[in-house]
Amino acid sequence: MSDAVLNNIKTRRVVREMTDEPVARAQIEAVLEAARWAPSGGNLRPNRYIVIEDAETRRLIRLVSPGMFQKAPVLILICTNWDVAAEHNLPATDRALLIDIGTAAQTMMLAAHALGLASGPVTSYSKEAIKLILNLPDSYSPEMFICLGHKAEAAQPGMRAWKRITWRDLTHWERFKPE
Repeated sequence: MSDAVLNNIKTRRVVREMTDEPVARAQIEAVLEAARWAPSGGNLRPNRYIVIEDAETRRLIRLVSPGMFQKAPVLILICTNWDVAAEHNLPATDRALLIDIGTAAQTMMLAAHALGLASGPVTSYSKEAIKLILNLPDSYSPEMFICLGHKAEAAQPGMRAWKRITWRDLTHWERFKPE
């Protein structure tokens, strides 16, 4: 792994405070292009993306999203397209669908960080309200927002772990061994 890739992984943080400075269209498209390359179970690609830049639409979304602390100039909603899942006989309980959302989200946030943008995920919102606000078809389920923007200068540092955790703290070799 190159030092640049590892550094990008180690330095990416969830940013809650963003400026209202617009994000360049080319940067948004680069983040979406990165999402296209995220791993997908069976390469089925059930994720669909809705990009929201309109200020009034973002305001309405924040009204039904208690977990959205950011006032980001760009929101990208990751949706599951259930028509794709049905075409391949995937049950709603198939964990690959959740994994696809997570890999797309992490890939987008790493791409945003590499482009000098701030980002953060949001999963606390009314799904029914979001479907109405964004006119989503019945086959689209809103799963996660990725907020994109420029980090505010006075932004608070990200959350810190109570103690420094290393990969060794999280790993067992061969089988579980009680600590």
